[in-house]
Amino acid sequence: MQKEIRTELRQKSAINGIFLYVISTVFIAFLVFNQLEDLTTWIALFWIILLFASTNASINSFRAESGSQFFYYYQLCSPQSIILSKLLFNGLLLVLIGLINWLFFSLLLGNPLENNLPFLAVLVLASLGFSGVLTLVSGIAAKTNNNSTLTAILAFPILLPMLLTAIKASVLIGLGFGSDEWQLYLGMMGLINLVIIALAYVLFPYLWRS
Repeated sequence: MQKEIRTELRQKSAINGIFLYVISTVFIAFLVFNQLEDLTTWIALFWIILLFASTNASINSFRAESGSQFFYYYQLCSPQSIILSKLLFNGLLLVLIGLINWLFFSLLLGNPLENNLPFLAVLVLASLGFSGVLTLVSGIAAKTNNNSTLTAILAFPILLPMLLTAIKASVLIGLGFGSDEWQLYLGMMGLINLVIIALAYVLFPYLWRS
């Protein structure tokens, strides 16, 4: 985990580029729409921007473990510690990106949500889910020569269940439905995250040794 943080702090251009992408995209939406009063349009734009920002942030998660450095890390630590550290780091990074996205959406495009606290829970769970899928798929794609392209192709179909669940929960929360309506979707998102983490923990060691 310390290694991941130090690497990102050393390469500030990568994370700064992601934040610039989020802010500039939201600003362009502001120039087009000025104020978004329609809830469904607001939610659609929010998750589209967050999805592509998350993909850009996690698409090269294993770039430091490619080539000769792979053998160094292979001898240094277990594959379980590697995948868990990357899941945790990418999860925290995507939560931060999601919060920045939400902040600038609220400042520039308004905030039509009835209840912000449940939406925050949806944002955190979805960001962790995106992190799990993109990190695992990035590990698979790292074994090929076309890392970035293959990650995007493989990840999108797997991300759809989490994305659609997050959108549905966001709409219910935004329309002011009771907790009985949207808590079911929060539970589904939590279960999806547990499945992703379990699969990554079990399957990554075989991938790492291949």
